[in-house]
Amino acid sequence: MSALLAGEGTQGGRAYGSSDKYAEFPADKPVAPEDIAHTVFHAMGIDDLTAHDREGRPFTLMDAGRPLYELFT
Repeated sequence: MSALLAGEGTQGGRAYGSSDKYAEFPADKPVAPEDIAHTVFHAMGIDDLTAHDREGRPFTLMDAGRPLYELFT
């Protein structure tokens, strides 16, 4: 799968990761959809993905994934 990210501090003209010679699997730096979501939230300034239920108990909106900080340097 491919994704294009632009703006909000991302560096243009860069590729992140690569696929194998048949373009079937990631060769390095595999990324999942939850990583892209965390990256978009990070770009919007949303780093705390904690919410509270009706009883006031905290829970995490997304347990999996991480921002791809390398795209911002």
